This record gives sequence, structure tokens and C-alpha cells, in this order.
Amino acid sequence: MNEQEYAGFWIRTGAAMIDSILILIITLPVLIAIYGEDYWQGESFLQGFWDLLLSYILPAIAVLIFWVYKSATPGKMATKLTIVDAKTGAKPSTRQFIIRYLGYYVAMVPLFLGIIWVGIDKRKQGWHDKLAGTVVIRSYKSEPVTFEKQI
Repeated sequence: MNEQEYAGFWIRTGAAMIDSILILIITLPVLIAIYGEDYWQGESFLQGFWDLLLSYILPAIAVLIFWVYKSATPGKMATKLTIVDAKTGAKPSTRQFIIRYLGYYVAMVPLFLGIIWVGIDKRKQGWHDKLAGTVVIRSYKSEPVTFEKQI
């Protein structure tokens, strides 16, 4: 893998917003059909089994399926971004994708510092990328970037 450009904070934020909107378009009507207006007025974090399934479990499965088969979510595809192995530039393993997904929780807990890290890091890696050994690149050639170990 030779000439590729790492995807920065703002383009990745845009991709995440696209993904979030798509998930809301799919899940909210179903949740409102199940829970009615009480869905918005409930005091608990989770309204029940269907809320857990539709708001957390199915989106996680969908993200992992997109990553495994396309190396990108719909938002990343729309913004022409791809997740690759940080060392080889090849498609990451399923294990790396699972670690990357779980790494989002680690990255978000301390005031989203691990996500903001994308804007600071020279390889544009968030903590979830570092844990999984991945980078996000633009899918077209631009500035040269080598996938050798960079410290």
C-alpha cells in the first residue's frame, strides 16, 4: 500500500453523522410504534427489551457486518473512507473490527478524548484505531503515506 491519505477528524465526524441519521431513520419509527409517546417521556435509560435490541444490539451488529464486508459503514462509503490495517494497508481481520468497535467505548468514556485524539494524532488514529491496529484512509490517492511503523 503506498500513496494514501489518512482521514481526519471532521470527515470522520461527517461519516458518523450520516450513520447516526440512517440508524435513527430506521429505529425511531419502530421504537415509537412499540412504546408510543412514552418512549420520549420515560425516566429510565432503557425503555425495555426492544429499546435495547433496536438501539444498541442491532446497530452494533450492522456496523460490524458493514466493516467486515465493506471495510466501511454507509457514512464512510459516502465520504469515500475505508478502514485498513495500520501496518499492511490490507483489510483488517474480523478480530480487529470487534476490538475497534469495543474500543469506541474506551475512547468515549473520558469525555470523548479518544475520539478527539483523531484530530491530534499524526496518523489520525483514535484510541479505538490504536487498540485495533487500524487507520482510516481516503479511498482516493492523494498525499503519500506509507504504512510502515511510525512512532
